[in-house]
Amino acid sequence: MKILITGASGFIGSQLVARLAPDHQLTILSRHPQTSRQLLGTEHQYLASLNEIDDLNHIDAIVNLAGEPIVAKRWSKQQKQVICDSRWNITARLSQLISQSQHPPKVLVSASAIGFYGRQGQQRLDEDATPHVEFSHEICHTWEQLALSAASDNTRVCIIRIGIVLGQGGALAKMLPPFKLGLGGPIGHGRQGMSWIHVEDLLGLIDFLLRHDTCQGIFNATAPHPVSNAEFSQALGKALHRPACLPMPALLLRLAMGEMSELLTEGQFVIPKRALEAGFRFKYPQLQAALTQVVAQ
Repeated sequence: MKILITGASGFIGSQLVARLAPDHQLTILSRHPQTSRQLLGTEHQYLASLNEIDDLNHIDAIVNLAGEPIVAKRWSKQQKQVICDSRWNITARLSQLISQSQHPPKVLVSASAIGFYGRQGQQRLDEDATPHVEFSHEICHTWEQLALSAASDNTRVCIIRIGIVLGQGGALAKMLPPFKLGLGGPIGHGRQGMSWIHVEDLLGLIDFLLRHDTCQGIFNATAPHPVSNAEFSQALGKALHRPACLPMPALLLRLAMGEMSELLTEGQFVIPKRALEAGFRFKYPQLQAALTQVVAQ
């Protein structure tokens, strides 16, 4: 297939490029094509802007991963707008280009996040769960609607609500330093949900959705067994052979991170019901095996 990828230079995107490159022709959207060419390879085509093209007749599939990292900076009003615009504008333009195409891409796989559900306490959530409306939900709701507007008889749209991705980089890279020093532990009361997925399973799910013509709509991109923050901390400590019993007070996080701290002190227990029903099989369904594999690299 000829596949257009946005967000290809990020933690997930760069690994997706490596996975898809042997079997597909890739076009990569990047604001800095020269830098991306050095990072991702010279064999791909590069676009500096979606405004360079008028349609997507030459593209079979799209994977849309673009977006400002949500934890990059404190959530000022300005930063919130950057987070939203970096997701919404590209997704809106992709949907516009799809609608302008005589022979549009057969599939759009577009990222979202489990932040769609907002804080949810202890209940288990599948794709039909009612969200708690807050900033993270508002980001994802508009993001998803813009992608779903591209759906037609010719183009199926798959939305992946991504959890905490475990791999060499991403969220885990920020967690590891204190745990390696034996200074890790639960955040606040530790009962909040942590819905995670090994990066290999996330890449596998994206590939699965690209190839399976019957798949469309919303898919939770999380492993089948979410855990509490306390359970996650214990499993990470065990993988590193370190104690993990020093709690991080929620108030201290709030002072340091502001509203963004709620991503860590609140949570969700998300289940990938639709991916399992579609026949996708997780390589790492259990947390301990996933963490052990990642930290051993």
